Amino acid sequence: MVSVDKAVIAKIKKGNSHFEILVDPEKALEFRKGKDIAIENILAVQEIFKDSHKGERAGSHELENHFNTSDIFQVAREIIKDGEVQLTTEQRRKMVEDKRKQIADIISRQGINPQTKLPHPPARILNAMDEARVQVDPMRPAQEQVNQVLSKIQPIIPIAFEMLEVAIKVPAAAAGRLSSHLRSIATIRKEEWQGEHFYAVIEIPAGMQAEIFKRLNDLTGGKVESKVIRETRI
Repeated sequence: MVSVDKAVIAKIKKGNSHFEILVDPEKALEFRKGKDIAIENILAVQEIFKDSHKGERAGSHELENHFNTSDIFQVAREIIKDGEVQLTTEQRRKMVEDKRKQIADIISRQGINPQTKLPHPPARILNAMDEARVQVDPMRPAQEQVNQVLSKIQPIIPIAFEMLEVAIKVPAAAAGRLSSHLRSIATIRKEEWQGEHFYAVIEIPAGMQAEIFKRLNDLTGGKVESKVIRETRI
């Protein structure tokens, strides 16, 4: 159990009422991410507050009205999961940096330089984000922030998101390994067997073309034939 002086506030608003608890910042964050941690080990004080600074506790009837239970651990669980947990300065710095890297990786994998048709390395995208002074939200999913980041960095480096439709052909002997794997790396538009060959049309991000083609070659021992049949900019 964390000491009160090292705890942070987790809070939630229910109607016009506010409820707060004092929690271990690291354990509360891990709990939000899905780690199985006993609530009693997260709480610094086993109380639900209306105002933790003033020591004003919430009454049982208020908890029943807003949470349908007066059980402190059940209420605390909901506050941590669905409410707002304060971050320490170090937590926020690390989460922001992790989110920046996630966004840069998405843009690198899905986008290309339209002049060269090659993806930008994540480091180049991160540098452009620094130059554009992009601010990311550590609590929002990375994918939701991609368009916002793109609008800021496109004046600095040319980036386009393109999708490719690729026709592939493999011998029947190699199709078993390939068919199941395709569903995890691409959108399958069409697939069929013709004689001793398996044919498919898949859709992939242009920035992942080289990576996916390498995987297909590895899976089939170099026996895959592929051809880009359509490019669509999104």
